[in-house]
Amino acid sequence: MRTLLLLPALLFVGGLASIILNVRAMPGDFAPNPPQMIVVGIDLSSSNPLLRDESFAAKVAARLRPMIAGLAPRSRVILRSFGSYNSQANAALSLDIQIAPKTARAEDIASLVANVVAGVPKMVRQGRIQEQSSTNIVPFLLNIANSVSCGAMPTHVVLATDGVEDSQVADLSRRRATLPPPQVAPFPGCEDLIILGIGRGLNSPADTERLRGEWAYWSQAAGFKNFAGLNDW
Repeated sequence: MRTLLLLPALLFVGGLASIILNVRAMPGDFAPNPPQMIVVGIDLSSSNPLLRDESFAAKVAARLRPMIAGLAPRSRVILRSFGSYNSQANAALSLDIQIAPKTARAEDIASLVANVVAGVPKMVRQGRIQEQSSTNIVPFLLNIANSVSCGAMPTHVVLATDGVEDSQVADLSRRRATLPPPQVAPFPGCEDLIILGIGRGLNSPADTERLRGEWAYWSQAAGFKNFAGLNDW
């Protein structure tokens, strides 16, 4: 039994103040493709241009939609926000749902997630989401690693962020700063780490490539099979 919960910050999205879906895989379901897990992380730190740029938020949403729409039954979709290392501050966006044909169709969940992501700038303007003062990307990923199992199903982690870590781990706004590799790989066997918006807002091809290199190195050390850092597409 999976429970989907959208907090009041998502009120404007189709009038969804609080939705609870009880999800159970139906007997006899047959998945032509194996179930997969997609974790979507939304960076709410003030440095992330997605919080103010509606056209880019819509572009990220459009990129995410087909990733989720094609999921097989029993797949799992997780949506979380991050920024400050504060669970209460990051409770504004929270979703955890298992795909099932009659109660949580992949196409419907894809539309829901896309609408939420596209609506982030509006929620910020309305005060439903608060911008945060730090960017804890690595700590967020380490927390996620403790709640997912890449051995259970193919797992993809997609982050909507500029990739500028600004935490106790590192301050990548400084050009000589580097990301320390994890001491133990937290995502062994996971499929992909994808960053949508890397270097966005810095307006520097050199910084974009620097950040792409840092996260490619970190993702490999963390155990991901593949990494993609997209500034634009």
